[in-house]
Amino acid sequence: MPSPNTVAPAQGLYQPDEFKDNCGFGLIAHMKGESSHHLVETAIHSLSCMTHRGGIAADGKTGDGCGLLLAMPKQFFRDEAKKLSDITLSEVFAVGTVFLNVDPALAQHSKNILTKEIEADGLRVLAWRVVPTNNDALGEIALQSLPAFEQVIVNCPMGVTEVEFNRKLFLARRRAEQQLQNDPSFYVTTLCSTVISYKGLMMPAAIAEFYTDLADERLKSHIVVFHQRFSTNTLPRWPLAQPFRYLAHNGEINTITANRNWALARTPKFENPLLPGLTELDPIVNRTGSDSSSLDNMLEILVGGGMDLFRALRMLVPPAWQNVETLDADLRAFYEFNSKHMEAWDGPAGLVIQDGRHAICMLDRNGLRPARWVITKNDYITLASEIGVWGYEPEDVISKGRVGPGQILVVDTLTGKVLDTKDVNTHLKNMRPYREWLRDHAIRLNANPELEEQLVDQGLTGDALKAAQKMFMVTFEERDQLLRPIAESGQEAVGSMGDDTPMAVLSRQVRHVTDYFRQQFAQVTN
Repeated sequence: MPSPNTVAPAQGLYQPDEFKDNCGFGLIAHMKGESSHHLVETAIHSLSCMTHRGGIAADGKTGDGCGLLLAMPKQFFRDEAKKLSDITLSEVFAVGTVFLNVDPALAQHSKNILTKEIEADGLRVLAWRVVPTNNDALGEIALQSLPAFEQVIVNCPMGVTEVEFNRKLFLARRRAEQQLQNDPSFYVTTLCSTVISYKGLMMPAAIAEFYTDLADERLKSHIVVFHQRFSTNTLPRWPLAQPFRYLAHNGEINTITANRNWALARTPKFENPLLPGLTELDPIVNRTGSDSSSLDNMLEILVGGGMDLFRALRMLVPPAWQNVETLDADLRAFYEFNSKHMEAWDGPAGLVIQDGRHAICMLDRNGLRPARWVITKNDYITLASEIGVWGYEPEDVISKGRVGPGQILVVDTLTGKVLDTKDVNTHLKNMRPYREWLRDHAIRLNANPELEEQLVDQGLTGDALKAAQKMFMVTFEERDQLLRPIAESGQEAVGSMGDDTPMAVLSRQVRHVTDYFRQQFAQVTN
């Protein structure tokens, strides 16, 4: 067996020891909900261990984007509010991290609008806190687009539940975003009572050096989602660093154009008494950010509108259920019912999500993104793109495994329970009488046996068949490579994802209209 320090031999220009993979993502949670600074430190260390999964700029200090999404460290912000102006926060409060223009006048204008919109909903902005940062931790390229950072602190009024409070904050944020859409510096990373975000274009090892809050022993959390970005589809920008407001995503949403178009088409029907004026907050899903940010937007809308978090996730990113003959009938009804309301946001996609209580990981039906988990004796559950992201001892491991295609893993830090795919499925299928709803309300289009029989009996042959093939532009290649496998084995032909044929628009021949459509795939920008 070779020594672990042995360098693998080069194979032509390929160096096996210099292999780089896709984005790194993960989460660390204390399964019993105990907050600690050690957990935050462990998350930062784990993030730095996945530096190889992100891009690095020429200055050696600017990254594609990395960040942490922490369950709200409440005592830390209570202490900070006291230091600001002797403010005492209520039991429920919110802190939002905001990127602002470096021009003080423009920054104050943005703060005034956000404050006005928050207070228009009957809430009270108690203070703005300048986030302490250290620019020495950044590279020259990151500094060129560096925003200013402040945190807005909002108290929840008496008689308003935490869920209602967060809905009001969501609507206020969206109204402010509409008014400030011409200011590219303005961006609210998070604004709610359950989570807080620290992210940007620094290298993972420097995130606690840049955001000095993260190095403060008083900052404690029981769930941390972390992400190291390898930029695809969109160039690195401060707001596009992950995690977003609910999730961090590893992969690409290859159906993103259709997903965004469907969101736009459905906007007039997105009415909900819990989110008044939602249809006026157009677009509800951004069309200029990354595919991951659009997915996060849609999840935020669904959960904010009162949908169960697990239902929203399984509606957006369902497993492969259509052709599973052994699938439970009630569970099949759940997926069939929800497929009529939302098309799949198709990956490859690995997702880690948190809402302050639940730490969740799920893979799309393709399962092309690794997600491995470990539970250790200190009640930590660690899930990441690769194993061994922090230095636990092998004898401290209680159990370990991986999340597979279409599977979901949930840690409920309130109850201390770990829920697997089967547990979540049981919860989902028992939520509503989906089978009954489908039976009573679904309209099904049935085949016409008489027409099929007539077509078979009077099938085209000879010159008539050739004329029909020419009329519908069925080529020899289509007959031989596509239709013949279907007729012989009842299966679709399998081909590569690539397409190196000339574009139909450049052809001198008359081409079928479908030849002018080409499938889109994610493009790496580094």
